[in-house]
Amino acid sequence: MALSASTTLPATAQRVTDVFTNEDFIRHTSQTVGGDLMSFEVSGPTTAAFSTTTVRTLPTDRLPDIARKVVGATLTVTQLEEWSAPEADGSRQATVKLTVAGAPLEVAATQRIVADGENSRVELSGDVKSSIPFLGAKIASAAEPMIGKALNLQATLAKSWLEEHPA
Repeated sequence: MALSASTTLPATAQRVTDVFTNEDFIRHTSQTVGGDLMSFEVSGPTTAAFSTTTVRTLPTDRLPDIARKVVGATLTVTQLEEWSAPEADGSRQATVKLTVAGAPLEVAATQRIVADGENSRVELSGDVKSSIPFLGAKIASAAEPMIGKALNLQATLAKSWLEEHPA
């Protein structure tokens, strides 16, 4: 199943990158959906190419019954992001991989922060896949709207965060 979203934020691409790699922001995002941040690590300076690893637990109470039967009451989600160095205008791209412990579900996405003067456009596209024979497509299609909402929530919360935490 395909994921796609785009949001404009009132900040430079580097400022958006700084928010997306702020542990307090990541914790806030996790807690907003009823989850907990288990660990967060940034490898390298965010002004160059770098990577992040985020591990969080999330409740499954909003997932369809078919998915809850497979994964239980909570999910442990690991999110790996490999960020490129900024382009000349500050734009950058990340490959995002989400895996869910104990669930045959994988998300592969590309997130771009496109510089647009003092604003930035955050674009996300990707796919949700499940490896269960026969039921995989059904599980992926059930999970896709929830994963899409979760990834979109990051941009929505980033806008509020930017307003509440000026540089």
